[in-house]
Amino acid sequence: MTAARILLVEDEVNLARGIRENLEAEGYLVDVAIDGETALNRIRKEEFGLVILDVMLPRMDGYTVCQTARREGRDTPILFLTAKGSGPDRIRGLEAGGDDYLPKPFQLRELLLRVAAIIRRRTRYDAMTALEPVVRFGDNEFDFRSFRGRSWDGADQILTQKEAMILKLLAARQGEVVWRDEILEKVWGDDVLPSSRTIDNFVLRLRKRFEPDPEHPVYFHTIRGIGYRFTSEAEAEG
Repeated sequence: MTAARILLVEDEVNLARGIRENLEAEGYLVDVAIDGETALNRIRKEEFGLVILDVMLPRMDGYTVCQTARREGRDTPILFLTAKGSGPDRIRGLEAGGDDYLPKPFQLRELLLRVAAIIRRRTRYDAMTALEPVVRFGDNEFDFRSFRGRSWDGADQILTQKEAMILKLLAARQGEVVWRDEILEKVWGDDVLPSSRTIDNFVLRLRKRFEPDPEHPVYFHTIRGIGYRFTSEAEAEG
């Protein structure tokens, strides 16, 4: 298997050197950028399996790098690694399109585990979406390759990787009941498993994006106590 290539964006030279050495010891190929503008240009031109991104960077902050990359349709996984670790900072990073957020100071082992988890998720996602990369239902359309779509009201929709994986899993099995346990296995794999309530929240977010009336869904149906059923044609719940 080809080693994943990682872009480490960090302007503290000694810290960058230490992280790089440990990632390379795990078998990854690591490039380093020391400012936001250079990082964005490299994300535009090169293929990386993951970007580890500081926030407080020269020439362009990490939030802007991530937001710009996502707005341009670039879906490279991004892990924020930053001293800005407050709750609002984390929310801002995830809203900017980050896949994960780890505040400094951090435990090296935790960083390595998160890197491995993100790369595993991307591998699973690529396998799930290799066939039929676009789904259409009602007046909604979503392209799994770019993580972007358009909802019934013409609004642009950009999904997180887990949102897209759940949509793909349900759409691939349309008309069938998909159990919550299967969603956990296919989407979270051997990562830390969420509660069933977390899955409910993810489906609720999909409804808010794609259902004309999320309180009365016609595409994402709840099968009480079991899981969910997706229909590509509008179908009122009984």
